[in-house]
Amino acid sequence: MASKLFSPAQLGQLALSNHIVMAPMTRSRALGNVPNALMAEYYAQRASAGLIITEGTAPSANGLGYARIPGLFTPEQVAGWKLVTDAVHAKGGRIFVQLMHTGRISHPLNMAADAEIIAPSAIAAAGDMWTDQEQMQPQPTPRALTTEEVKQAVREYVTSAKLAIEAGFDGVEIHGANGYLIDQFLNPKSNQRTDEYGGSTENRARFALEIAKGTVEAIGAGRTGIRLSPHGAMNDVAAAYDDLNDLYLHLATELQKLNLVYLHLADHSSMGAPEVPAALVASIREQFTNTLILSGGYDVERAEADLQSGRADLVAFGRGFIANPDLTERLEQGTELAQADQATFYAPGPEGFHQGYTDYPVLAETEAAR
Repeated sequence: MASKLFSPAQLGQLALSNHIVMAPMTRSRALGNVPNALMAEYYAQRASAGLIITEGTAPSANGLGYARIPGLFTPEQVAGWKLVTDAVHAKGGRIFVQLMHTGRISHPLNMAADAEIIAPSAIAAAGDMWTDQEQMQPQPTPRALTTEEVKQAVREYVTSAKLAIEAGFDGVEIHGANGYLIDQFLNPKSNQRTDEYGGSTENRARFALEIAKGTVEAIGAGRTGIRLSPHGAMNDVAAAYDDLNDLYLHLATELQKLNLVYLHLADHSSMGAPEVPAALVASIREQFTNTLILSGGYDVERAEADLQSGRADLVAFGRGFIANPDLTERLEQGTELAQADQATFYAPGPEGFHQGYTDYPVLAETEAAR
């Protein structure tokens, strides 16, 4: 049986060189929250992936909860991202930006003076947050958004999606996973609202679906994807609750009605979170019939099996891309993968911001050095 993983793929109207997706990964190299030439080099190095999904990118100043993460709401940020998209497209790659509002996962030291930490409800997330000024600090209690402010946040996502197209992206991925703002609305542990955005299954899903609908209307369904993480436990959200299956099947059904180009399901069980049950993935697959991307601890064998069975249409690989800019080629050749330096995942080493970022060699360079 011919390999599917390395064969060309179709994502809506977009032709991809293979079925491999580079998963979104925060790397914290955007000084001043503006993408830069170093980031353009990093993504261009990895353009042999069929599709790149960028690191989480804030649609507003209130969404910049981590140190040195990029935004997409100012002219300077659009220009910075244009460097990235031009570099990836010059290598024949395809790239979506992931729009991520951190919500309550934040600290004032990581934000502009006029920004604030907001969330569905005034409930602090357990745990600490890195700040460059004072290192690890407790995450503060956020301010609960008013109903009108929730609608304004929807508009911010939609505006950012328009700017993404201006910056040259092939599309956007709405980040509805991993305990960030959209997931904070989905999850009853972090959403205790009593208005139209809280309580029932439909109400908690409303924020995500309004963002998806607005984005589709603004840039087209063929350019709009979403990432979800059922049973995700990151950032102090509940991994299980009574209506979890109903919530995600409702989302899948409504997202299909909107004709989103893809649904990206994240499974973090390889990093210690509960596994997403196969039955739930299958049920979501029944409701959402456009492209389904699966991610979470994949190797070539399991990726190939899920593609051949139709369980997935594309498979996302994450951490392997950090130390292996040519991961696609290495996987296809079956060669050994380089191991990443975890100490430089989110911050540079003493040599500068390129260390542990753009200085990992491709296989040919490694072999030439032997």
